[in-house]
Order: sequence, then structure tokens, then C-alpha cells
Amino acid sequence: MSKRKKHEEGHENSERWLLSYADFITLLMIFFVILYSMSNIDNKKYQQMAAGFNKAMGGGGATLIGKDQGTAIDSNSAPVDTNLVNSDEQAKLEQVKKLVDKYLSSSGLSDSVTTNIEERGLVLSFKDSLFFDSGKADIKTEQAKKLVEIGKILNQPIINSSFIRVEGHTDNVPISTYEYKSNWDLSVIRAANVSQLLISQSGIKPERISATGYGEYRPKVSNNSESGRASNRRVDILIMNTKFNEVEKNN
Repeated sequence: MSKRKKHEEGHENSERWLLSYADFITLLMIFFVILYSMSNIDNKKYQQMAAGFNKAMGGGGATLIGKDQGTAIDSNSAPVDTNLVNSDEQAKLEQVKKLVDKYLSSSGLSDSVTTNIEERGLVLSFKDSLFFDSGKADIKTEQAKKLVEIGKILNQPIINSSFIRVEGHTDNVPISTYEYKSNWDLSVIRAANVSQLLISQSGIKPERISATGYGEYRPKVSNNSESGRASNRRVDILIMNTKFNEVEKNN
């Protein structure tokens, strides 16, 4: 064997350690990437990182485990389309709104109840005179059945995952009676009575529903006229957008 050939073989053997070193560095990088991803709760950034990692490794379709999902995330797959999720939520609320509007029309309640989809969800707004006598919180017996039927519509399976909030509102005319010391008292007890009826007769699970009263402090319009005060005396039933579920659970 010539000296030149021996020299070339020796040169090749002396550089084989680079292969092992490159493999070690690659494994070390993967290890730190996984550690970083497990500590990062921003799923969007996590997916971007996974895609970049896959590209760096030659597009081999590597998968990483999603911290929140508990399932494999394919770095080649498209991220979740949040607009599609929002569209599905909007469609559900619109479907329930149509059912409520149909019942309001058939039962002659369209002039006393309005429905509107807002960012926070579907709002059913009831004039207080529909269910309550002036200055009272007991639901009128002759109207309770209609409220129960509306509650059954709100118990549709398509929105069973939505929380429901009953909100009482008054005008700014002070009240001070033996039963109610303030408008706050009146608004809270009205909301509580509506909630209890929806639970006991409409079948809505109590863990889905909450009651609150705002008194005169969240008016829809100015209280400077009788028509304005009449608009502000109301009970709103809010079917919440599910994107607020975590916030509602923690309240």
C-alpha cells in the first residue's frame, strides 16, 4: 500500500468523529426544542416552531406533542382556522335566535322581547312589564308558561355547552320599600326568580346559569324620558359565546 493511500485512509478515519458529533448536536437540539415547547402555552407559536423544526430537519414530517391537546401535532398540517370556529359558533347562535323569534311571533311577544347577537353571545331582552308588576319581583302567573317555553328553546343540545346569564336592570327612579331597599335589590331578585324558573321548569342545568342585577347602572338609553326609562326596565337573558366559557367558570 502506498504512503499516499495510507495517508488518505488516515485522514478519513480521523474525521469520522464529526458524524457522531453532528448526531449528538442534532439530538441535543431536539431535546431543548421539546423542553421549550412544553413550557410554552402559546399554541400558535408552538406550531410555528414545529414547522420550522421540520423544515430544518429536511421536511421529514416530524411530529411534536401538543401540550394542551395531548395529541400529536403534524408539523406539515395547517393550523386551526379560528375563523371557522367562530363561524360555527355564530351559526349556532343564529339558529337558536330563529327558533326564539319564531316562538315570539307565534305567541304575540315580539313587541315585548327583542333578540340580538352580540360579541358576548345571544341576548334576549324582556320588558319588565311582561313578567313583573311595577316594583315587584314575582313573575306573573299568566306569563310564566311563556318564559318556560322560551327556556326550553334555550336548552337545545346545540348550545348545551353555552353558559346562560340572567341580568336584571331598572330605571333610575329610586325605590325603597319593605321588600326592596334599592333598585339593585329589585334587579337581583328578579334575575334570581327568572333563573329559578328556568331551572325548575325548563330543565336548564343550574351549573349553566347565573343571575346578576345591575340596578340602574347599565342603561340601554337615557333615563331622561319615560320611554327611555321603560326601555331600561328589563331582564336580559344572555346565551354566552363559548369563547368566554373559561372566564365564566372562574367567576
